Amino acid sequence: MASMMNLSVLDLAPIVQGECAADALRHTVSLARHVEALGYQRYWLAEHHNMDGVACSATAVLVGHVAGATQRIRVGSGGVMLPNHAPLVIAEQFGTLATLYPGRIDIGLGRAPGTDQHTARALRRNLASDEDGFPQDVLELQAYLAPAQPGQAVRAIPGQGTEVPIWILGSSLYGAQLAAYLGMPFAFASHFAPDMLMQALEIYRSTYRPSAAWPKPHAMVGINVVAADSDDEAARLFTSIQQRFLGMQRGVRGPLPPPVEVAEMETMWNPREKAAVARMLVMSAWGGPATLARRLAEMQQQTGADEFIVASALHSHAARLHSYSLLAQVAGLQAPA
Repeated sequence: MASMMNLSVLDLAPIVQGECAADALRHTVSLARHVEALGYQRYWLAEHHNMDGVACSATAVLVGHVAGATQRIRVGSGGVMLPNHAPLVIAEQFGTLATLYPGRIDIGLGRAPGTDQHTARALRRNLASDEDGFPQDVLELQAYLAPAQPGQAVRAIPGQGTEVPIWILGSSLYGAQLAAYLGMPFAFASHFAPDMLMQALEIYRSTYRPSAAWPKPHAMVGINVVAADSDDEAARLFTSIQQRFLGMQRGVRGPLPPPVEVAEMETMWNPREKAAVARMLVMSAWGGPATLARRLAEMQQQTGADEFIVASALHSHAARLHSYSLLAQVAGLQAPA
């Protein structure tokens, strides 16, 4: 299968059963180096808080750690939950990163809290905000990263003039509309919330207003991928992800569980739960190389994605590395010279 799009990686630094946060962070660096050598475009780290199963709460710190451990791959946030932070703080953090690693840093922005309401209150101290706050914060952040203007009272140092690329992330129509209006690239979180994917892509493309940095729309689509040497092995490994999403249905969080046999997975959920998990995971591909190639081609034809960003939370780090290797082969990625 020839690659018709860029492939990138979304990492939540999963903490798996039997390991700790330090293990997860070591695995993050290992995976980033691995996919850089395979030719992936970018490596994004999410922002989540107060969750036992992920170690990605301090996103900017992780972005710097990964950028410092790699040489070429773009590193960024997928995303920073902007309502949790003052735009100036994000401008200073990512402006510093862009100064340290020029031409390699991205900022993906979301407007969800990335956590529960109690933790959101602990992060923000107060949850009062109006519906126009997020667009205003995006524009404020963009201004801090632009060249300083005469008489500008508040500047991001480092940050001003770095013009770090800003992406709008979303799982609804709101983000698509905002990204189109501002002339920014758009990433849809269809790896866990696919319901509005096609409508959001249509709105984004049809209403896009060209900008100097992005004269054409650029749509990134989030997918889950588990590649293995056989369909049966991939299906078994995929049960870890299914168990995590089943936990979401039940309001239960925790470290990523080990895989189980597919027949055992069928005993773990009722029909309603199975259907709900399947709906959340509809933008997923798992299988051996031939099956994976067919599924990726289907998703590319369905979405017309300019780029896929791939999540692959597997219990075994070795299996996760192998999955991204097989995906690179299937997609025809070229290792950098």
